[in-house]
Amino acid sequence: MTNDARVTGAVLDFIGRARWREFPSEAVALAKRCVIDGLGVMLAGSTTRASAILREYTRASDGRADATAFAPEPFHTGAASAALLNGTSGHALDWDDTQLSTSADRIFGLLTHPTMPPLAAALALGERHRLSGTRFLEAFLTGFEVECKIAEAIHPHHYKKGFHSSGTVGTFGAAVAAAKLLGLDREATAHALAIAASMASGIRVNFGTMTKPLHVGRASQNGVVAAELAAKGFTGGHDALDPPWGFFQVFSFGDGFDADRIVGTLGNPYTIVSPGVSIKPYPCGVLGHPTMDAMRKLVIANDVKPEQITAIRVRAGSNILNPLRYPTARNELEAKFCPAFMVSAIALRRKAGIHEFADEFVRSAPVQQMMMKVERILDEEIEARGFEKIRSTVEVDLDDGRRLVEHADERYRGGPDRPFTREDLHEKFSECAALVLPPASIDETFAMVESLEDVVDISDLALSMSGATR
Repeated sequence: MTNDARVTGAVLDFIGRARWREFPSEAVALAKRCVIDGLGVMLAGSTTRASAILREYTRASDGRADATAFAPEPFHTGAASAALLNGTSGHALDWDDTQLSTSADRIFGLLTHPTMPPLAAALALGERHRLSGTRFLEAFLTGFEVECKIAEAIHPHHYKKGFHSSGTVGTFGAAVAAAKLLGLDREATAHALAIAASMASGIRVNFGTMTKPLHVGRASQNGVVAAELAAKGFTGGHDALDPPWGFFQVFSFGDGFDADRIVGTLGNPYTIVSPGVSIKPYPCGVLGHPTMDAMRKLVIANDVKPEQITAIRVRAGSNILNPLRYPTARNELEAKFCPAFMVSAIALRRKAGIHEFADEFVRSAPVQQMMMKVERILDEEIEARGFEKIRSTVEVDLDDGRRLVEHADERYRGGPDRPFTREDLHEKFSECAALVLPPASIDETFAMVESLEDVVDISDLALSMSGATR
């Protein structure tokens, strides 16, 4: 390790000292909530066409039987391939959780979907090596923390100029979790980080296509591969994160990073605790969720019927309108990044769940007609307030001349200020898992994760998620 590799050294120090019993109880409790949510959206996402294509490809190319690929018809494959498949499924519906920002210059959307890469990697390797629930949680929490701090530290140009953080930074979350589970020493872990840095990828042009969730699947897979190669003696640079040629400098287009956001901050506090994460109420880009809640509040409070609406205006900042890039949606993948669809679905059905984010509904005449009534407006006042919060306003014109206005609540559902209750979490998990699992397996899996520290063999969790109850 060179003396000037300060950031890489700080990360390696944290990974080396991270121990299960030293994680604060609040972090452990929140980790189990993230795992429950992640497993649910993983199961639901396995029913998508993108996941089915990837499974078909993997079945023909990796016949190993290390870990489970979860699906309506689950099967075993290599650990890295299982991480690829499960990670892709976990992001396929864009329903997995979101890291929160700590300051106005860190745009909400530029951070990661933090759970899925370390979860998919730890689940695959944990099953292969039949490790305990505590080992699994230790690895998950360690990977989660490193991933979030890297995302917080890198210059915002990383995301604003085109990288998808969940694919790039997520690779480190998976690699750290995998390195922890494999018991790599400091030198091998440094190599794993360097290998991961060269494998990290994902660009935002693919938002609204099957390739966006593939970014997260590849992050999960690449993390496993990086750690496994390092375990065998494969080498990489010792300063993977540091200037002049490390991840932070190269992946920020030369604008670097804020070292104070990572050196001295790892575990101080844990990001999962503060500022926390957002568990999504809707299966789409989180930047649209407060707007959807505002629209839902407006139509219910005023009993607005779809046929009464003559125009809808969504006022927001560039941090919302740029990533939510589609003026109208032609399919459910585009709908996940289309404010016009988001408010139209609420206007028509007063909800927007799995059944609304479906091609048949998106392409239906009522939806297409309603979307044509929606205007997206860059609001300079909202823009000037900064980007660490999701801020928007919905205006609805009615055929009787009324104009209804609703401002989005910055304390959005699923965030730390309005967290899911246990009942909310169970409802979402059950809705997702019911697409694949029988009721008994749903309840067993939920209960098992709630007491994950008591699980002796993580393969029992994989068995339950495969629909086989004990």
